[in-house]
Amino acid sequence: MRAAAPPANGGAHGVTRPTRELTRLRARLADAEEALRAIRGGEVDAVVVAGKAGSQVFTLQGAEHAYRVLIESMNEGALTLKSDKMILYANQCFARMVKSPLEQVTGTSFRRFLSAEDRATLRRLMKGATKSGAKIQVLLHAGDGSQLPVQISIRPLATNGINRAAIGMVVTDLTAARRNEQLLRALTHRVVQVQETERGRVALELHDHITQLLCAVLVRSQVLADKLSAHDAPSKREAMKLRAMLGQTAEEVERISRDLRPSVLDELGLDAVMRDTSTDFEERTGVSVKLACVELTARLPADTELSLYRILQEALKNVEQHARARHVTVCLKQQGKFVQLAINDDGIGFDPDHQRTRRKGNGSLGLLSMRERAAYMGGDLKVKSARRAGTEIEVRIPLPPGGRAAQ
Repeated sequence: MRAAAPPANGGAHGVTRPTRELTRLRARLADAEEALRAIRGGEVDAVVVAGKAGSQVFTLQGAEHAYRVLIESMNEGALTLKSDKMILYANQCFARMVKSPLEQVTGTSFRRFLSAEDRATLRRLMKGATKSGAKIQVLLHAGDGSQLPVQISIRPLATNGINRAAIGMVVTDLTAARRNEQLLRALTHRVVQVQETERGRVALELHDHITQLLCAVLVRSQVLADKLSAHDAPSKREAMKLRAMLGQTAEEVERISRDLRPSVLDELGLDAVMRDTSTDFEERTGVSVKLACVELTARLPADTELSLYRILQEALKNVEQHARARHVTVCLKQQGKFVQLAINDDGIGFDPDHQRTRRKGNGSLGLLSMRERAAYMGGDLKVKSARRAGTEIEVRIPLPPGGRAAQ
């Protein structure tokens, strides 16, 4: 913006009408005061002064000039807003984000670039924003109708006048970050798929070969024990002990095979495998398991059933190894358009915030794998826990289109 200063030698020539001259001088004084106000407010880039030698241009580079150059060179959007969300300043990067000319951005309301839901969320966040600031992820609505995922960092500014900015914002484009997150999640899912395939192969080898060999040895040991006479009592007792150990080994190998890839999941579905898993856990650990399941009128996709089963499996493993619980409740139900699985225990609990900050530790990788499985299915997983207050793990995964569940 340019402001024209009053001429250096612009005096009056023989005024005969004092009132008209006074009015003209007052108007010039008002123009000069407006120019000074604009200069002080940083709205002026140059001043043109008319004199005897002609017009001269003076460029203004105040204390804020370096900061303006820095902000304009940023790869992030920068904004200053009034308390009513009107944009007082925006850099070119933000204008490119919303695909609108800068002159159509400045002076408008920031709310025009947000959905109604994001407006309400932003309003609540800004009311509670402290000097340390706050952050929110929203979708910016650009001028061409497209949407851009961004993170907005909000910081209140000191206000010294009615027209001064009250809010500062930095807007970061999350498009690349979201794309990388999707690629990483797809890679993680691919790794899980390969892992499940390998588990299935190992489970089949254990079931069809190792278990059968153990059963054959078990039968031969029984035959050997039967052939021993009463005079060989010590040898007969050892043979019976060997038979018992072989039987336990065969059962353990069969259990490992089922854990690697339960055939009942493919044949009978999620409800049946959850009952088998809970019964096996209860018999092995002595921890009481209360199971409450709904009967789904249609089978869930195989990936969804497998993900829910693995989450239950990992949660029970954590209970067995760390929780010191006496009772566990497992609940599977429909909630709207979602299938919800909740696992509660009355164990010692833990601090979820502290657990997330640990690179290694008991249960940290288990929780991470559960979250990743839920996220890839389009769902989410929540963990509620506290010291000596037990743990609740809740996962919600969307039903397929047209999917229904009934009691």
